[in-house]
Amino acid sequence: MADLEMCVRSSRELWTILLGRTALREPAQIEAELERSGQRLLQGLSYYKPPSSSSAEKLKADKDVAQPLKDFGLRISKLLGLDEQQSVQILQCYLQEDYRGTRDTLKTVLQDERQSQALLLKIADYYYEERVCLLRCVLLLLTYFQDERHPYRGKYAGCVAKLEKDLVSNYQQQFEDLFSAEAPTWETHGNLMTERQVSRWFTQCLREQALLLEVLFLYYAYFEMPPSDLLTFARLFKEQGFGKRQTNRHLVDKSMDTLVDRIGYFSCLILVEGMDIDFLHKCALEDRTNQHQLCSTHEITKEMDQMLLTLGDLCHHGPVLLAWVLLRHTLQPVEGAVVVRRLGHTTLQLGVFQYLTDMLRALGNTANNCTASTARMCIYGLLSFVVTSFEEDTLGSQQHLISAACEVLAAPSLAELFWESKPNEGLEMILDSAVGVFPYKTTALLQLLTALLADKSTAKRVYTFLDKMSVYTEVYKHKPTDVLFREDETLWRRKTPKLLYPLGAGQTNLRMPQGCYGQVCVGPEGYVVRWDYSYSSWTLFTCEVEMLLHVVSTADVLTHCERVKPILDLLHKIISTDWTVSDCLLPLTSRIYMLLQRLTSVINPPVDVIASCVNCLIVLAARQPGKVWSSLQHTGFLPFASTPLTNMAQIISAEGMKAGNYGNLLVLIEQPRGEYAVTIAFLRLVTTLVKGQVGSTQSRGLIPCVLLVLKEMLPTYHKWRYNTHGVREKIGCLILELVHAILNLSPEGDLQGSSPSLQSLCIYSLANTEAGQAVVSIMGVGVDTISVVLSVQPSSGSNEGPGQVLIQMVKLAFSVTNNVIRLKPQSDTISPLEQALTQHGGHGNNLIAVLAKYIYHKHDPALPRLAVQLLKRLATVAPMSVYACLGSDAAAIRDSFLTRLQSRTVDLRIKVTILEFLTVAVETQPGLIELFLNLETKEGSDGAKEFSLGEWSCLAVVLELLDSELQGQYWCPPLLQRAALSFLHALWQDRRDSALSVLRTKEKFWDHLSTPLFSALPSPADTTEPCVLESCAFVMKIMGLEIYYVVSGKLEGSLKSALQRLSSQRRYEFWSQYVKELVCTACEGEEEGGIRSLPESQMLVSAWRTLLILSTSHSEVMHLKDDSVRLKLFMDVLEGTKTTLSMPQSVACLRLGSMMATLLLILLRQWKSVLVSAPPLLPSLSLVLDSVVQADQQLMERTKAKLFSALISTLHIQGLNGGEITQLPQLLLCVCETVQDEALALIDSTRHMTQRSEVQEDSMETDTPRSHQKDHRDSVCVLALHLSKELCALDEAGEQWLHVMRKLPVLPSVLSALELSLRSTHNLYFTEAALHLLLTLARTPQGATAVAGAGVIQSICLPLLSVYEGSANGTTQAFSRKSQDAPCWSGVYRLCLSLMESLLKTLRYNFINEALDFVGVHQERILQCLSAVRTVQSLACLDEADHTVGFLLQLSSFCREWQFHLPQLLRDVQVNLCYLCQTCTYLLHSKKMLHHYLQAKNGEALPQGPRPQRVVQPTSKEQPLGGEREEVESKALQAVQCSLLKILSKTLATLQHFTPDCCQILLDQSMDLAEYRTLFVLSFTTPAFDSDVAPSFGTLLATINVALGMLGEIEKKKELVVSSEETQALKSLLMFSMENCFYVLISQALRCLKDPAVLPRDKQRIKQELSSELSTLLSSLCRFFRRGSPSSPAGGLLPSPQTKPTVPGSKVTPEGQEPFIQLVQAFVRHVQR
Repeated sequence: MADLEMCVRSSRELWTILLGRTALREPAQIEAELERSGQRLLQGLSYYKPPSSSSAEKLKADKDVAQPLKDFGLRISKLLGLDEQQSVQILQCYLQEDYRGTRDTLKTVLQDERQSQALLLKIADYYYEERVCLLRCVLLLLTYFQDERHPYRGKYAGCVAKLEKDLVSNYQQQFEDLFSAEAPTWETHGNLMTERQVSRWFTQCLREQALLLEVLFLYYAYFEMPPSDLLTFARLFKEQGFGKRQTNRHLVDKSMDTLVDRIGYFSCLILVEGMDIDFLHKCALEDRTNQHQLCSTHEITKEMDQMLLTLGDLCHHGPVLLAWVLLRHTLQPVEGAVVVRRLGHTTLQLGVFQYLTDMLRALGNTANNCTASTARMCIYGLLSFVVTSFEEDTLGSQQHLISAACEVLAAPSLAELFWESKPNEGLEMILDSAVGVFPYKTTALLQLLTALLADKSTAKRVYTFLDKMSVYTEVYKHKPTDVLFREDETLWRRKTPKLLYPLGAGQTNLRMPQGCYGQVCVGPEGYVVRWDYSYSSWTLFTCEVEMLLHVVSTADVLTHCERVKPILDLLHKIISTDWTVSDCLLPLTSRIYMLLQRLTSVINPPVDVIASCVNCLIVLAARQPGKVWSSLQHTGFLPFASTPLTNMAQIISAEGMKAGNYGNLLVLIEQPRGEYAVTIAFLRLVTTLVKGQVGSTQSRGLIPCVLLVLKEMLPTYHKWRYNTHGVREKIGCLILELVHAILNLSPEGDLQGSSPSLQSLCIYSLANTEAGQAVVSIMGVGVDTISVVLSVQPSSGSNEGPGQVLIQMVKLAFSVTNNVIRLKPQSDTISPLEQALTQHGGHGNNLIAVLAKYIYHKHDPALPRLAVQLLKRLATVAPMSVYACLGSDAAAIRDSFLTRLQSRTVDLRIKVTILEFLTVAVETQPGLIELFLNLETKEGSDGAKEFSLGEWSCLAVVLELLDSELQGQYWCPPLLQRAALSFLHALWQDRRDSALSVLRTKEKFWDHLSTPLFSALPSPADTTEPCVLESCAFVMKIMGLEIYYVVSGKLEGSLKSALQRLSSQRRYEFWSQYVKELVCTACEGEEEGGIRSLPESQMLVSAWRTLLILSTSHSEVMHLKDDSVRLKLFMDVLEGTKTTLSMPQSVACLRLGSMMATLLLILLRQWKSVLVSAPPLLPSLSLVLDSVVQADQQLMERTKAKLFSALISTLHIQGLNGGEITQLPQLLLCVCETVQDEALALIDSTRHMTQRSEVQEDSMETDTPRSHQKDHRDSVCVLALHLSKELCALDEAGEQWLHVMRKLPVLPSVLSALELSLRSTHNLYFTEAALHLLLTLARTPQGATAVAGAGVIQSICLPLLSVYEGSANGTTQAFSRKSQDAPCWSGVYRLCLSLMESLLKTLRYNFINEALDFVGVHQERILQCLSAVRTVQSLACLDEADHTVGFLLQLSSFCREWQFHLPQLLRDVQVNLCYLCQTCTYLLHSKKMLHHYLQAKNGEALPQGPRPQRVVQPTSKEQPLGGEREEVESKALQAVQCSLLKILSKTLATLQHFTPDCCQILLDQSMDLAEYRTLFVLSFTTPAFDSDVAPSFGTLLATINVALGMLGEIEKKKELVVSSEETQALKSLLMFSMENCFYVLISQALRCLKDPAVLPRDKQRIKQELSSELSTLLSSLCRFFRRGSPSSPAGGLLPSPQTKPTVPGSKVTPEGQEPFIQLVQAFVRHVQR
């Protein structure tokens, strides 16, 4: 079916093109279509030939047509009596446009008799529509070929000029043929020609006759009709009885009456137009009647006379006879007097004026209907001449004449023509006669003037005309007493003044003065007096309304209503035409409210007057909604609420709601009668008020009105009784328009307050009540019903009629449903509306299938577009399969969708919507998208599946749209290309590998796809199509996804070459510059009131960001390796970020800035090597930060965090080099202000959370309170602290920091927040960051003094207890085996220890009391930590032990103070340190035992590996196996050993402070030994790993041995591996440990040797053991040192009482001995003495 290419375009498609509803909209394209179809338009219906043997032979010989189609074409030919070749052509057109099946089903249908018969009948209907559309094309040309406003006027005029010659003769002949055609029978046309089909044929015949006559009428409206043609038409129409004497009149039924009447109307109009009455009138006025064409044609005139004298039996004859009477009366006033009199009498008997009124109404209004306005123009000339030529009283009923005149003047151009005509001429004479009886009879004048209101100029004329009346007509049955009479009684004069209305004093009234003259004539009603009195009719109208208000409860009310209704209708028309006169009409408009209140409360209210009142209020409400609403509230007309509206349940139940006078009127009056004028006006009024109250709180007062509509009207209006056809659909449309207006209200202001809004009421009602079901049933009307309604419309106009109203209603239902689903709050339960929309019905009887089938609708392109839009919305949100809902129709609907996409004439917006639907379906509708992709599979050469495009694949269409050679064609505009790229992007994003494999391998796919990236774009400042930006964005995203997911070696060659070209053609630089300019333009545009393409700009920036981020990891593939290019790209990003964030911003602009800031941060981290040599970045970033800090904090939260991160990265990369030091003070001040603000905000939010958690502890609340201040790794507060830490680290002197501290109380704020966080164990990340900042400050004396002075010990010491005491698991959790790098509260504790250590190290005695307070408060934790190393060897536990010993090391320098304040703790610490020394020694000595412990107790810690500073983790996702596992375990073991060694070294260094100074104890004989306790027992055996074994001298010797052994192992490895810094550090650590161990050993030994309490035997033992052990160790050490090794780092690390320290790494002393070895040798010599 896809290859069915029609030779000739179908007539329906041609008509749609000429209407401008397709993609062909250029004048040249229209001209080409007209040129191509000119012959067909000229031939008209005769284009379709009858069957012939020659045609059948040609068809038989045609090899391009398949045999089944030939056979079926012959069947069509027989049924329709159509040429065989044209039958096949009709079949092909039908299959292309209207067939609702697939090619496979077509084969089945053609073979099955029953199905093929159904298809035949559908093709017959299609053929009939083709014929009608052909005539409609000609009508369209004749309608607009002289309309200067029409865009194709010139092309139409050219075509009409070509048709002019033979059009009339051809179409007249066709009309005669149709009229005389014999009805088909089953004998001549086959068995399918049943009675029903014959009736269908005859209806079509009548429709075509009416259309042919309409064409002829329009033709003769522009071109003169020769007298001979007039005679021919007159004879023809007389014979045919003006359509009544049809050859097949036995087939006429009631449904065809409208068409028969229409034939009569046009027959009549053609004859009247042919007599050229307008020209006749003009000739008569100028006394040159001989110039009229019928003046000299006596024979024709005579024959016409004879013919017309025989007429008079049909109403259609009236206007023809009237026109002929005028013609004869004017051209031959004497000779034709008898004929004139006779025909005139017949004309009046036929009720000609009543007929004209009915005819013009039947032809429709003149809004978009050229035929109706042309007919009115024709009749206007007729009526004008009639009124001019004959006395009005000879023309029958004045009311009928005025009704006809009013109907004629409904054409706006005629109203203007009327006012421009001369006085006392034409229809103005009717106006004069109406003025003559005013105000005795008001209706006639007011009807005429209402009709004469067309535009502002005519409105002012009408207003002035009524404002300056000079005649006041009254009727008296008897002579009054207050007037003087002339003798002949033809003139009266008032003796006294008179008030014309019996109204109270002070009220508006008219006062006729004394002496006023009146002309009198006596009539059947009495004395008719025309007073010569000047007055304003507007005042009179006010008095009339006031009178009605007075008599509203009396029997006179109906009489007064008849007088007031025309006044209200005129008022409505004049203020709606020209609002400027409304101020002058305030006395009238202000009384409408009272009138409405009074009239609606009477027993039998006059609904027509009430409707007129409401219509006036609609116009007022459009301009003054607030005023109208406040006034209406006092009338009781609208529904209202008697109780306050608080919640949705109360509103929906209608509790406390009153229907108002309108609600009562609807139920009691309108519904029983079946007339709904007030309801129509009420719906329009509420809609107007809703639109006028946008954003106003007053709109909530409309809730009762809207609820009445949703609850009582929408669900049931279709069941009401109706007297007039079409009113039901009109009410449905108005209800949906109201709902549509509410759903499109701006949410600002509408959602203020707690009570539900209009919008939420509508959404809830439609989603959950019967109102929604009513909307669903409207959408379920279906495409077939609409087609039927359109096909039976008698009117040829394309913009009016029941079909258009039905289409409009369905479109509104689509839009309303779409908006309800879009705006409905998210919910876990599915609403009744969604259920109804998505439920599966049998036999394709569900709404999804109905919606999809609207794609078959051809009349209004908006209908299928809105249907597909709704399908798209449902496919996104509803849990259902569209594919399953379509059932067996799925493939056929798919084919129709793709046919629309392929068509070059289908409206562009439908194509875009279809592609958008498919884009959504990629993610949400897997079955449906597979159907549309239509991929065929086959086995490849390697056995794998290979995919290829099926015949009905949407990818073929999409690929065609991407073809760069075809871009720019009218059927492939940028908007459509953008939709195609969006669809492809969805495929890539969803990883549809089958489709992607086909696309990738398509020839030139990547070349075509990447074309937008290489095309020239205008600068962003120039107006460019926003969709082009989106297209480029989608291309970037697709290429990015392909690069990311496909291994670089497997990328398609064409993609690689495209990426190569991006680099070689410098497109990266182009796009970087373009994005920068785009961002700058967007910001400037915001300042000037907004930029049109902001969403598209954001999309492009986002795509470019993705591409650049990808380039950081795929620079090889993307050919983005040049450092200069990368630097240029980075600087553009920096400039763009600076621009977006440095100006006063809108939300959209800040979003752009946030996107740029993200990109900036990522590039900073990824392109470090490039940026080291970049220009200083800090000044720009500081400038941006200043702007961001001053902006709205809620909007800028994330952006500020990104900027802080960027500044941190910049400091790491560039530092404060060169002139950038000038940025430091301002930057530091800015950051510290942020730190202070964030810390205070954190305090508030933490307190709030703590209070809420206390309150909710026992409650059942499940909603967690939303904290304004969130604590996470990259929050503003945390990053600001980290940045301030970096800045403080760079400020080595600390001067800048102190300067800021004097300005801002930063530290107190931070410490307060820190204290609160520690107490409540909230804000972990903040706590860690704050401690890091304090730690950095504590490294300088000024900083440490400031920190201590700010009360750090008060903020940390006691609150820190909460960190480890709050847990129910106690120490179990405290020494957990989790990774030491994960943020945790134990890490906070370790940081606090480091802070104390640093402060003590810096401040020394100034901080000793605080340090002792800290150690006293946390002594239990400290002692637990020291003893825990035996049982837990996780890195986290060892790290805490390391920090603890480090702190104790600093504290041990102050032994005397410690001894004085905390003697017991000091003793406990000393004991625990000795045991810790023993534990570390044992674990370091026995690797196997340590490995066993790690596997048994810390198994989960092993795969995590060592700390990051030591070993880089493998990034592979697979679990390490075999050798890898062993390697990981080995590295983990090394990490634990390293930690143990650090702890050991610090422990020994601490113990050194608890043992006597060696020099002092050797030299000072009077030393107080009691000051130092004995730390180790007298035992020299190697200790066991047992807590019961006390640490001894053997422990210290074992420690030295272990250290020596480890040094030996390192030396062995050194031969294999080049020594690294890591190995060097380990060596130094071992030497440090050995040195301290020797020192402690010697000191403790001397302490024992001098202690009198030690037995001499034990002293001797000490000397012997130590002498031998140390000698052995010394020899080993000397050997080691002879091989070369760095000396002890003790001098550089710790204060030592030794001799002058040596520098690490220095050469061995000339004696070949280290100082500490000399010390040991001296000690050995000492003990050996």
